[in-house]
Amino acid sequence: MIERDFIAQKTKEYYIKQYVKSRLSNVGISNIKLKKIPLGEKIIVYTNKPSLVVGSKGANIKDLTKALKTKFNLENPQIEIGEIKDMFLDAQLVAEKVASSLERFGSARFKGVGHKVMTNVMNSGALGVEIIISGKIPSARAKSWRFYMGYLKKCGDVSVAGVRRAQASALLKSGIIGIKVALMPPDVILPDRIEILSEAIQTVDVVPAESDKEESKKKKVGEKKKAPRKKATKKEKPQIESIAVPEAVVVESPVVSEEGGSA
Repeated sequence: MIERDFIAQKTKEYYIKQYVKSRLSNVGISNIKLKKIPLGEKIIVYTNKPSLVVGSKGANIKDLTKALKTKFNLENPQIEIGEIKDMFLDAQLVAEKVASSLERFGSARFKGVGHKVMTNVMNSGALGVEIIISGKIPSARAKSWRFYMGYLKKCGDVSVAGVRRAQASALLKSGIIGIKVALMPPDVILPDRIEILSEAIQTVDVVPAESDKEESKKKKVGEKKKAPRKKATKKEKPQIESIAVPEAVVVESPVVSEEGGSA
């Protein structure tokens, strides 16, 4: 079955990686990749100390190739060394650095170790870093101590593909201490990053078409013919002067009798 062959191939690659790491321990190995080539199998070892991996006159490489041939039945394994320029931008090397420092100085100085490694990572140009140390430090009860600095994505596609994560363990007198490291390298492209161009914007003079010219002329002629409208003002109503009306005067007229005399 194709599925069984695929699973057997992946399990074989896993055991090869673990064997190479055990043979080249404490050398600063970041990652191991396996590739199929026409001549055989190609094993790429990424490290920041290639001289220790190769050994004197390539002795370590020769011994490792012989062991891989006999133990895993590889026909022609070819080991290649990939150098890492900055170890503080690699999560696995940073985790191993914290683990080796804890084993060397003990759990009493774990805060100083965490802060020092964190500042070194940020000085190397990383956008953000998070270091979690969990275990029986400094007391007999297990705790988790978190050291963080900068900007670090926790979700989304950038968190899955852009953030580098690694784990390591340190063996102390109080027990095994676990170290988790997550860092965001400076070459990560964030979706909310905006770059403002400093170049001057060139202005282009647009020549109007003939139809546009005719329309503008018609508008100007129409504007000249129309007289400006005056604003309608409210006419004030004339005030009517009040004329004083004199009071009515009652005059008594004399009564004339029939005899011709007045009464």
